[in-house]
Amino acid sequence: MTASAPPPFTTRPEIRGTFGVAASTHWLASQTAMGVLERGGNAFDAGFAAGMVLQVAEPHMNGPGGDVPILIQAKGEARPRVICGQGPAPKAATIERFKALGLEVIPGTGLMATCIPGAFDAWALMLRDYGTMTIREVLEPAIGYAAKGCPLPFGAVETIKATEAMLREHWPSTAAIYLPDGSAPKTGDLYRNPALAETWGRVLDEAEAAGSDRVAQIDAARACWYDGFVAEEIARFCAEEPHMDATGQKNAGLLTMEDMHGWRAHYEEPVSYTYRGYELFKCGPWSQGPVLLQTMALLEGFDIAAMDPVGPDFVHTVTEAIKLAYADRDTYYGDPAFTEVPLDRLLSAEYAAERRRLIDAAEASGEFRPGVIAGNNWSIDYEAACRRKPVEGVMAGFGGGEPTAAESKMHASDTCHLDVADRDGNLVSVTPSGGWLQSSPAIPKLGFCLGTRLQMAWLDPAAPSALEPGRRPRTTLTPSLAHKNGRPYMAFGTPGGDQQDQMQIIMLLRHIDHGMNLQQAIDAPAWHSEHFPNSFFPRHASPRKIVAERRFGDDVLGALRTRGHDVHEGPPWSEGRLSAAAYDDDGTIKGAANPRGMQGYAVGR
Repeated sequence: MTASAPPPFTTRPEIRGTFGVAASTHWLASQTAMGVLERGGNAFDAGFAAGMVLQVAEPHMNGPGGDVPILIQAKGEARPRVICGQGPAPKAATIERFKALGLEVIPGTGLMATCIPGAFDAWALMLRDYGTMTIREVLEPAIGYAAKGCPLPFGAVETIKATEAMLREHWPSTAAIYLPDGSAPKTGDLYRNPALAETWGRVLDEAEAAGSDRVAQIDAARACWYDGFVAEEIARFCAEEPHMDATGQKNAGLLTMEDMHGWRAHYEEPVSYTYRGYELFKCGPWSQGPVLLQTMALLEGFDIAAMDPVGPDFVHTVTEAIKLAYADRDTYYGDPAFTEVPLDRLLSAEYAAERRRLIDAAEASGEFRPGVIAGNNWSIDYEAACRRKPVEGVMAGFGGGEPTAAESKMHASDTCHLDVADRDGNLVSVTPSGGWLQSSPAIPKLGFCLGTRLQMAWLDPAAPSALEPGRRPRTTLTPSLAHKNGRPYMAFGTPGGDQQDQMQIIMLLRHIDHGMNLQQAIDAPAWHSEHFPNSFFPRHASPRKIVAERRFGDDVLGALRTRGHDVHEGPPWSEGRLSAAAYDDDGTIKGAANPRGMQGYAVGR
């Protein structure tokens, strides 16, 4: 008997079972989530526990002082819900304040770009309303890793090496955690963060002082973070301890106790679009989520299934559609509480047909081409974005720039992602980020850094994503959920800044149109575009540029260059960190995770 050939592009099996699946960007988070399911918790309990572990296991990619959007699908509920853990700008964060410093864009590091840190409250809101376990049960795994030690992954080590001189000279509180013996660690070394373990321990003590009711305990923990000792120390540190940032000067933070007092995460309705029987759900236009929906609307007019999924026609067509949708993102998206975002028009069939005609099958566009929608009076200065270039060494030295992988240092800095599916039909999709060890100095008494999401706001009052007190910066964080033929189907997503929705689009097309299973769709050669302005400091653009894995081969890359793409070849396994968890029609639960970087895993049974 002759053995059958292995399926294309597969490095691992697609995980399948009937009990539950967890998939994430780090094996410790995936296993923590699975452990919670095994102990009787549901997907929401598992998501909280794994999310806290990610803050220790990937400190260069997220932290307690960061932000998080969460998409949940609860059994018995017709539609998913969004939990917004993106905090707004402080009251003192005005355009005038930054302009007075002579700045064109907001710095990517330091304390001035800090929003209200929304992550903890978003996680806690999900746990309170949909979980079943106590906060102690789901927080203790992370406390254990912070207190006893957690292995540093390759990306964290590379980030520490890149910022070592800056940490020593300017951010000694961060150096105390990540350079404890005076030298950079090695991959796999255990690091400890006792201050963070003590912070979480005190939160638990104050939570349990509220009584035995789990809801009262969770609400007390939330109060610690925004009305109690955590908020007080954040405010004190921002006011009293200015630190060096990407401006080359010491600046204090703008976040105050008044900003944090009473702030809470909240629920929102998702935005959706149906592509070939799959209803895709995303967060609203305060995220970049709708850009995936716009791109899928454009691509619905092409025979994607007839294209080779690793051929030049596929890469070219998808790239050109992405460029059009991202131009609309940069022109129209923002916090809908402050700006009118024309989502009905952007996601309409008529608008997609109009925009689709701009895609030339033979030539890559070098223009920045947002659509023209009545009422819009602002457009990004694309020429200025093309002139701005990161300065090699300066950005690494101050932990700034886009938090995604450099070609030579995979995953040197990024974001995280987590998906959970349980046997009861509950799905969780989460993309935590911010509060990276390289984003701002660690607060010594708390053991964590604050995020710098304000760098994504514009210093132009006419922009829909302009800086304004109380306004959420338009984030790149973009988890996803899908229904298939009217039934909950899949949670999925990836880190990657501006690349997040690009990678998800490529995976979806290969899964839906080409019939690849989840692992095959994740493993297949990938690429991304950098044609549009980057969402992170210094907000630069590179016309026609795509970065493609070398696995595509010279014939495909050559054909793309012939069409005018500025092709940069990346390492063979360097694009994206996708994961997914889903249900099959027969009741099977399946999952997959990215092998790139050798730390993402799916587990289940």
